Amino acid sequence: MAPSRASSFLLLLLLFALPALAPATSVFQVRRKFPRHAGVEDEEAAEDHLAKLRRHDARRHGRLLGAVDLPLGGIGLPTETGLYYTQIKIGSPAKGYYVQVDTGSDLLWVNCIRCDGCPTRSALGIELTQYDPAGSGTTVGCNQPFCVANYGGVPQYCTTTSPCQFQITYGDGSSTTGFFVSDSLQYNQVSGDGLTSPANASVTFGCGAQLGGDLGSSSQALDGILGFGQSNQSMLSQLAAAGKVRKIFAHCLDTVRGGGIFAIGNVVQPVVKTTPLVTGMPHYNVNLKGITVGDVTLQLPSNTFDTNKNTGTIIDSGTTLTYLPESVYKNLRDVVFSKYQDMNFRNYQDFDCFKFSGSVDDGFPTVTFSFEGDLTLNVYPHEYLFQYGRDVYCVGFLNGGLQTKDGKDMVLLGDLVLSNKLVVYDLENQVIGWTDYNCSSSIKIKDDKTGATYTVDAHNISSAWRFHWHTSLTLCW
Repeated sequence: MAPSRASSFLLLLLLFALPALAPATSVFQVRRKFPRHAGVEDEEAAEDHLAKLRRHDARRHGRLLGAVDLPLGGIGLPTETGLYYTQIKIGSPAKGYYVQVDTGSDLLWVNCIRCDGCPTRSALGIELTQYDPAGSGTTVGCNQPFCVANYGGVPQYCTTTSPCQFQITYGDGSSTTGFFVSDSLQYNQVSGDGLTSPANASVTFGCGAQLGGDLGSSSQALDGILGFGQSNQSMLSQLAAAGKVRKIFAHCLDTVRGGGIFAIGNVVQPVVKTTPLVTGMPHYNVNLKGITVGDVTLQLPSNTFDTNKNTGTIIDSGTTLTYLPESVYKNLRDVVFSKYQDMNFRNYQDFDCFKFSGSVDDGFPTVTFSFEGDLTLNVYPHEYLFQYGRDVYCVGFLNGGLQTKDGKDMVLLGDLVLSNKLVVYDLENQVIGWTDYNCSSSIKIKDDKTGATYTVDAHNISSAWRFHWHTSLTLCW
């Protein structure tokens, strides 16, 4: 799809606090591949759009679930180039690289020069660039601390001249192989109100030498991945270890007005209630206790949401929709449509679609997910019902039984339920929380070195991108 139809801009402001009093900020533009509402009248075009959403999530879902078996600390790289991507600058002199922004993965990696199977063109309307480690980069040796931490010891292949290698194979057969390098990540440091000055930090990241499967597809090609997962090898963890940032980040994506925020730092306003992250899990797993539709609590077996290898609940903003175990999905759908016994459904690419005139918020109930710690997540009808064409809606919740067998009993809470909420990931205290919020407004982040509190505003790039989201990413100590 052309970028004017398939992408949305998000502005990422990276706020770093330096040893001096002033925090620092870098600015990136992030695009969204799939607009949330297609706004199309043609039935064939609408079905094609739904198919693209399903293919994206199906591939991503399999990659997330297969992650525990991967060599890099058991953390998966869901590398479908689907939802959010930004341009980062690496090297000296700095060059720009488009990378997916993803809370479901850890590693920062980009395709390297002379990469085997790496695309040179992208249908997303961006110019791809391959990183040259011979420029200002330094190859990481297999016996260096970063590599030893990744492998849990010195890898068996290691010699005195061997680079630290990585090889990742995903659930759909896609793969990436390469080695680690260290280089400068470029950003703009805040030097005053509305003023910035250039700054940089050294990070270690993957240099992709070979791609396989869908990762080499030019229709969805990017230069790499920027992961915001929990491992010590993530960019976030590296910057935190260097004293640049706190291991806390938040996002707020606005589907109503366009605008939002993606911030790293200690959010002090608004105050959000939190729930514990499940320990020992590679993703952002939480304990889901129950689901209420309107005033009806779903009657489900007590172990429905227990966490183990193939069950549990994952928070993942990189997934477009939301997936429920088959028994949960059918129960929920029955209650949602209980007032409409004669409703006729049509299946489009596994979506249940129907005709309805009038306000969906007036016609359908709110769905509430309840979590450990008395935290709730409200999903309103206009959020879980997608409009396609005139008076045609599709249910954004999907039957997980149609997914891979390993994931059919999992709850995967994606973009669908996380939009129009400030979501805070506090990795220092191993909790995650959220609150309904106007994502076109602002939040306050505290600089813990100085005690100062800074207002971080949402940003809009252009009103011409009607269906697109615009957010800012701010890194602050």
